[in-house]
Amino acid sequence: MREASFGVDVGEKWGEGLVAVAEKERLELDVRLESVHEGILVSGEATTRATGICGRCLIDVTEPVEVEFQELFAYPGGEAADFEVQDDHVDLETLVRDATVLSLPFQPVCRPDCPGLDPETGERLAENPGAGPREVLDPRWAALAELASDRDTEPGESGQSTQTS
Repeated sequence: MREASFGVDVGEKWGEGLVAVAEKERLELDVRLESVHEGILVSGEATTRATGICGRCLIDVTEPVEVEFQELFAYPGGEAADFEVQDDHVDLETLVRDATVLSLPFQPVCRPDCPGLDPETGERLAENPGAGPREVLDPRWAALAELASDRDTEPGESGQSTQTS
């Protein structure tokens, strides 16, 4: 058994969408390599950081990424396996990349209670907490809203007579 800790720079961007691990971002690895009958069992942990934008208010976000992984690298000529030992080496890139990308959030947020953007003005609601989302009246209901507002006013206030003859 061998244990190793080392850091590498990510060769290319890992992930798509709103958040990803950027090219040349530092990736720290702690791995444990164990010789077993079928091959080499690799266990470990990878840590890095992902950058992107908040899915609600579109500001830049940076969040830590920490993943654990474990995979058996089979000796050549053995049973079919996803990973094989190549010239007494194991290539961890695919294993670590897949684990990292799968751990990235689909809709990252800058904070759990991010209110997002105002649909009319596009302003960030977190920066202007008093201006919450306004109720937008469907134009098809406008005539009914006018009738309701006339009904709520006192006679004589709206200039309309409520008396009938």
